[in-house]
Amino acid sequence: MSEPALRRAARAEWGPLLRTVRSALAARKLRAIAMTLTAVCLTLTFQFVQNQSWGYRPIQNIGSVQADEHLWLALLRTPLSLFVPALDLPVWGALAQILVVFGIAEICLGRWRTLVVAYTATLAGTMYARLGLWAGAESPFGLPDSDAYVIDTGPSAAVVGLAVFVCWHHRAWLSCALVSAAMVVEVVFIKNNLAGKEHVAAVLVVLVVCAVGELGGFARRGPDGARRVSGSGRPR
Repeated sequence: MSEPALRRAARAEWGPLLRTVRSALAARKLRAIAMTLTAVCLTLTFQFVQNQSWGYRPIQNIGSVQADEHLWLALLRTPLSLFVPALDLPVWGALAQILVVFGIAEICLGRWRTLVVAYTATLAGTMYARLGLWAGAESPFGLPDSDAYVIDTGPSAAVVGLAVFVCWHHRAWLSCALVSAAMVVEVVFIKNNLAGKEHVAAVLVVLVVCAVGELGGFARRGPDGARRVSGSGRPR
C-alpha cells in the first residue's frame, strides 16, 4: 500500500475522532474533560492514601473487590474500584490510561455515557470472576480457586471497554477489532490470569452493548444527546 493510501486509510479510521477531540479542546479547553481530570485526581488521592500506614484499610474497605466476598458488597465497591490503582502496577500507568481514554470518551460520548460504559465494563469483569470460579480451572473459561482472593481494582477493564465503545461510535472498525484481538492475545500468549480474562469479558459485554445499542441509537448519539447522521444521506 502506497504512502498516500496509508494516509487516506488512517484519515478514514481516525479522522472523525481526532477532529472531534481537537475541536472540543480548542473550544472548551480543560472544561471539555472536567470529569476525567476529577477521576485522575481521585485516583492519585487513593494511591497516596493507600500507601500510608493508616490509609490502606480504609481504601480497601471502599474500593477493593474480591470474588470471595458477598456479591452485594462487591457491587457497592465496584464503582470506586475503578479509581483504586492496583498495588502491583505503577500508578502512572493507571493515570495515563484514565487521562487519555476517559478524556477522549468524555468528549466523544459525554460524561454520563462515559461513566455508564466504564461501569458496565468493570462490572462485566467483576461478574466474570464469579462465573469463572464457578466453572473451575478445568474449563478454558474458568479460574483457579486462588483467584477468589485476588484484589481486583484499577481502571483497566473500564479503559478497554471505553476504547472499544469509542471506536465503534466513530466507526473505526479496524481499531475496534485490534483492541478486541489484543485482549484475546493477552490471555492466550501473555497473561492468562484474572485481569486478562476480565479484559476479554469487558470487551465482549461492550460489543454486545454496542450491537444492541445500534437498534436504539445509544452507540451513535453525540455527547449532547443528538442523533448523529451517518453516510451521505440527508435527514428527512
